[in-house]
Amino acid sequence: MSAGYPAMADARDRLEPVPRRLRGRLGGSTVFDTVRAVYAWDTVKYPHYLVPRADVVPGVLVDEGRDQRLRRGAVRLHGIAVDGTAAPAVARVYDASSGPLADLVRFDWDALDWFEEDEQVFVHPRNPYTRVDALRSTRHVRVELDGHLLAESRSPVLVFETGLPTRYYLDRTAVELALLRRTDSRTACPYKGETSDYWSAVVPGRVEVDVAWSYRQPFSALAPIAGLVAFYNDRVRITVDGVPVPDAVDPSRS
Repeated sequence: MSAGYPAMADARDRLEPVPRRLRGRLGGSTVFDTVRAVYAWDTVKYPHYLVPRADVVPGVLVDEGRDQRLRRGAVRLHGIAVDGTAAPAVARVYDASSGPLADLVRFDWDALDWFEEDEQVFVHPRNPYTRVDALRSTRHVRVELDGHLLAESRSPVLVFETGLPTRYYLDRTAVELALLRRTDSRTACPYKGETSDYWSAVVPGRVEVDVAWSYRQPFSALAPIAGLVAFYNDRVRITVDGVPVPDAVDPSRS
């Protein structure tokens, strides 16, 4: 724990400095630009960001004259307005009685586009204690649905993400694309980026909707999965070196 943020008995009260430059934008205009943001945990899965009010662009915060009480302390509700674009009731400024949170601002996630350094962050803030690795492998991976082979590879890329099932990304040449139907679905991940493709699997007597996906341009740290195809572990039968992968329901999607 860095100086200035005391250790907390409850994990949900953790505060830690964000070591990266953090920016928020609304309608293409900068709302804040800071290297002094703070991680604040309200859940064990991932934190949210708190931004020093002094690093918010002057005049952007619009005081709405409403006080609220959050679990961490008293706040004043604000809207934001910048270059003709406005968003009401999306910022909460902690008051002087809130100890180490005084004059920190919590912005609603969906109100802004968020950037760590020059890389956009999607869905939610990244947990600094979550690790995501993409490793090339020669393990033998088979993917089946109701006995029909959807994919088979001896050169997969395995993605290991803290707290989630291992994902098996396969070359498109290893996938039976004749059994897949492209859909318009898209999702995003704070660690991998935005998906470019989704497919449903169609076999006799069954359609498994949006069971496979791909990232054409993942973030650089996950570059090995670019263009490869993965399947949801709990919706198909995956074997690795002949051993079935447990089909427990995945706690995430993509």
